[in-house]
Amino acid sequence: MKIVHLCLSNFYIDNYSYQENMLPKYHVLQGHEVTVIASLYSFDANGLPCLLEGESTHRTPDGFKVIRLDYRRPLYKLNRFIRIYNNLKRVLEAEKPDLLFIHDFSFMDIRLILKYARKHPHVKIFVDCHTDYINSARTWLSRNVFHHIVWRHFARRLNPIVLKYYGVTPLRCDFLHDAYRIPREQIELLVMGVDDEALKHKDRAALRQRLCESHGLRPTDFIVSTGGKIDIKKNIHLVMQAVAEIRQPHLKLIVFGTVAPEMKALFDELLASDAIIHIGWLSPDQILDLFVASDLVVFPGTHSVLWEQAVGVGVPCLFKHWDGMTHVDVGGNCEFLHSDSAKEVRDRISGLLADPEKYQHMKTVALERGLQAFSYSHIARKAIELPA
Repeated sequence: MKIVHLCLSNFYIDNYSYQENMLPKYHVLQGHEVTVIASLYSFDANGLPCLLEGESTHRTPDGFKVIRLDYRRPLYKLNRFIRIYNNLKRVLEAEKPDLLFIHDFSFMDIRLILKYARKHPHVKIFVDCHTDYINSARTWLSRNVFHHIVWRHFARRLNPIVLKYYGVTPLRCDFLHDAYRIPREQIELLVMGVDDEALKHKDRAALRQRLCESHGLRPTDFIVSTGGKIDIKKNIHLVMQAVAEIRQPHLKLIVFGTVAPEMKALFDELLASDAIIHIGWLSPDQILDLFVASDLVVFPGTHSVLWEQAVGVGVPCLFKHWDGMTHVDVGGNCEFLHSDSAKEVRDRISGLLADPEKYQHMKTVALERGLQAFSYSHIARKAIELPA
């Protein structure tokens, strides 16, 4: 089957492990011919947003084709803002998909998709949603004009032709219904996950040894990891402060990622602790290596795909509690933080250090159930499963 993934409402980053990368990879592994049609919006080598220089086409090491489209001229700035693209209709006609998987439909060229679907009624269409009231729809204009009027209007037009809408978290399933008025019976949860094909080649003992040797750690140290986008919303500074305050010689914190300018002074101050090591930006594969080698992963702020990846790796976790985000609990692998305070993080980590039996139970559950719940080989198959 020919599958085309549309990544036109946001960024697409080559060689990452976001859902937009993993679903095409696993659809190729499952025998399909796959193309990704994406915007020019990406990340640079430091993990910061950037706009690529121009249109391009290439084939990835995972075997799928990526076509980058520029925004239409004239009115380039406006079209970039509302996401109207150059030659989308021509590219779709050339690709001849049997199935379209639309990663968020909040781009104005969704009008072309509606026309294409009417002209080619045999094409199966699925839509997912990575949007909620935490990561988007935060301003009056975004919520009340774009989401509640513009995109709700297009949702009504899409409903008759979309086989399933997927929210990638329970909260985003709710958003599809509440913001766009999509019927509940059309909505399902499709979690983000971990690259199980890459994970099965990783040796936990060897990665642990390498991590310890690289950073002067003892094999008996209790290694906590955290990171990603280090900005105020992710609360990484709370983990750093907590570990510094615990003052346990065998407790070490490894922080990865790029620090936002507004966090730099506080981050550098906290980094003075001997218990904290900052290792900079990591590739997706290096992040998996770090998670595999860690004893505990802590994310005390807003959600990212790293949550599901940590669970899928099989490591105990602490997560910030958000309504509609508790799907990462697979039966005792994690605990939830209910306040934005270093004290709570400190108390939870200290509690696990003082109660080895409790920690061992979390680890057992994480190893036995994490990958089973969050493997992309399973998720990718479900993503294109036709309704019964």
